[in-house]
Amino acid sequence: MGDYPIKHARSPLELTDQIFGPATQHEALQDEIYCQIMRQMTNNNNRLSVERGWQLMWLCTGLFPPSPDLMRHTQSFLESRRRDQLAPDCLQRLHAMRSKEPRTLPSHSAEVDAIQQNSTQIFHKVHFPNDTSDILEVKSTTTIKDLCYSIASKLKLSSADGYGLYLKTANKVTSLQEQKYFFDSLRQTSEIPKKGKKAKEGNQANVPYLVIFKRKLWFNVSPGKDLVADLTFHFPQELPRYLRGYHNCTKEEMINLGGLLFRAKVDSDRSQFVMIPRMLKDLVPADQLKIMSPEEWKKHIISAYNKQSGMTLQEAKVAFLKGISVWPTFGCAFFEVKQTCESSYPNTVLIAISKQGVSLSDPNTKELLVMHPFSRITEYQSEGGYFEMTIGTLVRGNIFVCETPQANTMEDLLRSYVTMYERQTEAFRTRNTMFS
Repeated sequence: MGDYPIKHARSPLELTDQIFGPATQHEALQDEIYCQIMRQMTNNNNRLSVERGWQLMWLCTGLFPPSPDLMRHTQSFLESRRRDQLAPDCLQRLHAMRSKEPRTLPSHSAEVDAIQQNSTQIFHKVHFPNDTSDILEVKSTTTIKDLCYSIASKLKLSSADGYGLYLKTANKVTSLQEQKYFFDSLRQTSEIPKKGKKAKEGNQANVPYLVIFKRKLWFNVSPGKDLVADLTFHFPQELPRYLRGYHNCTKEEMINLGGLLFRAKVDSDRSQFVMIPRMLKDLVPADQLKIMSPEEWKKHIISAYNKQSGMTLQEAKVAFLKGISVWPTFGCAFFEVKQTCESSYPNTVLIAISKQGVSLSDPNTKELLVMHPFSRITEYQSEGGYFEMTIGTLVRGNIFVCETPQANTMEDLLRSYVTMYERQTEAFRTRNTMFS
């Protein structure tokens, strides 16, 4: 708290890590932290020291509560100092933490930075698939699920169900688990231990990251019913899958969709017709570009564009979604994997995970090899760069193993769909019990 000099200069985050890190891992130390903070603030005439003490108390009340025996004394301490700027908020946080699970990691840099400015409000940027972003208030005990519902409410989405938060770093994109605290998730996912002796103290190196909110589970998605969802999430998330050539579609469908995508890019600017040959990679699936010459594609796309006359840019995007929503692969998450356990399949297969289950296809012909509904998948797991699932029963099941750098993503998505169906089944049983 500044009462004694420090031999080596350390950042505020390094100091709070040293103070709170061990206590978040060992419950027996938590009361000691509260006692030390209150002791240092009692009969202390050093204004700066007391101010830092209140900042530590504010951080502490957002991490874990004191034991029941110490709770009464801590509450009395805060109530007797209500005139101090942070006391009321510390008291409120203390009461709130009594009914919550304690945090598992020390305070995030955003919390430390905020309270150093004596601000009890913390804001964080969240990015969306349509290249927009928003700033949202996040509390120390905000969970991933809480933040998802806040975002859905702010965007006026018809429902928060099916959406998720992801953390993107330079190397990977990680899905954040809805029951975990937001700041714990950020620290766990976006920080790596520094090399050297101090790594054991919890000293961390920040990694640049983005927090992304997008649709994760594609169920009850009907293009045209929720315009905000269609334009912010569904269109920008489905377009790359279409252009990568994951769907099986006819030439006529591609021409019609090409006209819609061209309109979505240029609106009613007909002077851009000349640019179509250069824009084809943004209008036509990559694996179908060579079925016609660029000039032929241009002629057909212009024809489709003219037939769609009078349509606005937004209407074109919704019409694109409606056009592909009739395909069985709409809303699927695709993974190209390598496998050798099934001799009748090619070495590289395309796995699609959707609300129907897990399907395997030939990536070249797009021929469906097999579809496994969730009810037939008895076990699944990922380890290293491998994903494994058991089809059938635990006694007589076939094990499918594949190699992919996205093994963890596949396991997480599969678990999310299974959990969704389990919740729906439980809700259905509860309703039947109530009315039986």
